[in-house]
Amino acid sequence: MVDWNAWIGREESRSDRIDPGGLGRWLATLNRDPLADGAVPQGYHWCLCLPDAPTARLGPDGHPLRDDSVQSFLPPVPLPRRMWASSKLEFLTPLRAGEAVTRTSRVLSVVEKSGASGQLVFVEIGHETCGENGLAVRETQSIVYRDAAAADAPLSPPPAGEAMFDPAGWDVHRVITPSEPLLFRFSALTFNSHRIHYDLPYAQSVERYRGLVVHGPLTASLLLDLARRQLGDNAIASFAFRGLSPAICGEALHLVMRGTDTTFELAAFAADGRQVMAASATRKD
Repeated sequence: MVDWNAWIGREESRSDRIDPGGLGRWLATLNRDPLADGAVPQGYHWCLCLPDAPTARLGPDGHPLRDDSVQSFLPPVPLPRRMWASSKLEFLTPLRAGEAVTRTSRVLSVVEKSGASGQLVFVEIGHETCGENGLAVRETQSIVYRDAAAADAPLSPPPAGEAMFDPAGWDVHRVITPSEPLLFRFSALTFNSHRIHYDLPYAQSVERYRGLVVHGPLTASLLLDLARRQLGDNAIASFAFRGLSPAICGEALHLVMRGTDTTFELAAFAADGRQVMAASATRKD
């Protein structure tokens, strides 16, 4: 195993400004009305302070190259498949349209594992996004790197079964079918050129997915929007999500929520009941 200790504690800072035009395009992407005031909706921070590697420095999957030829913030994990596995967030102070923001990111841990699914490397990163009124969002993000898929590996996830998702037991239920334009727009807003989100032959033949993959943070954004519809804007104090299975473009996605006045469980399911994402949230006092 590689000694990753040299990357623990490595930091980078990025600056940005919340452009009203970009924010309007994010609202349009999620089919939301224009804002009544300048408070930025929760989840928009994923569109700020983005990596901006030159196109010539992108790897075959559309992510920045991971090698030793360029000093990089993230460790040069050689495993080719990269996924955003989970995040834990605290929403402290609402951001506002037009203000300057900074994001400081720090590598918290690098853990190498091996098991039945092959070699894995988990990289945990802490992000702090600050606006003009101080710390706005604190996030701990987990990224997992995996071995390449075998050329003859079955497509993932398996074909939809005959079962149907049953929303009984959930207080709130909304169905959305992610489309190619939705994935394209979200990729553009987050400057994400990972080919599993727009290049169907690559997604199927190289990464062995059954179709185009819905971004994990897009599904998380849809769950945050589900909470907003019930609780109002900027009502969430903490939010955590974990990806369990790929959501596939063009297939129905069931978004659900239940809980008490202060604590909530959220989830996303495929049409046949396969769970795509698990999430939890707490409400501000």
